[in-house]
Amino acid sequence: MVLRVSDLACARGGVPVLEGVSFELTPGQALFLRGPNGIGKTTLLRTVAGLQPALAGQVEAAPDAIAYAAHADGLKATLSVCENLTFWSQIFGGPGIEGALDAFNLRDLADRQAQNLSAGQKRRLGLARLLVTGRPVWMLDEPTVSLDRASVTLFAEAVQAHLANGGAALIATHIDLGFDAAVLDLSPFKARPETAVDHFDEAFL
Repeated sequence: MVLRVSDLACARGGVPVLEGVSFELTPGQALFLRGPNGIGKTTLLRTVAGLQPALAGQVEAAPDAIAYAAHADGLKATLSVCENLTFWSQIFGGPGIEGALDAFNLRDLADRQAQNLSAGQKRRLGLARLLVTGRPVWMLDEPTVSLDRASVTLFAEAVQAHLANGGAALIATHIDLGFDAAVLDLSPFKARPETAVDHFDEAFL
């Protein structure tokens, strides 16, 4: 087990959105989060990643096990592709950047500033950061936004390689990535209507 979530409840804007969510991830396993827009996929990911407190329940993972990729690409605009990856590699103390450049077809863009990349290229660079973290649990929120079909294939191959090396992935996505994974539909975990939670703090911790 690399991640265990037990009876988790979480809120958005002080209003409970999900409750009673439980699942486990083991080495080599991917889990897709599904459900209609607004059900709380992003809120769940943020809560599991420790970016906001849970209303109830427990998240168990080793310290520094999780690498989280959200809608924002998290890039330094004036740094080149290589400089961005090197920065994150040094922050996380992970492996070098060569594998990330190749996995996401970024080598020809290595010296280009992030601000001069297309939306899809920025997305590939943002996802390539996962490879330089060295962390076993990847948590991804709609990772294929802005990616063309070829880039979606690159991403799916990167996830499969991560799983083959004993990693795990929790992915909120509506699309078929072309590999087998367990699916967790969040619809049955929709919270019962309640009054907004007083003094709930959703700020980044």
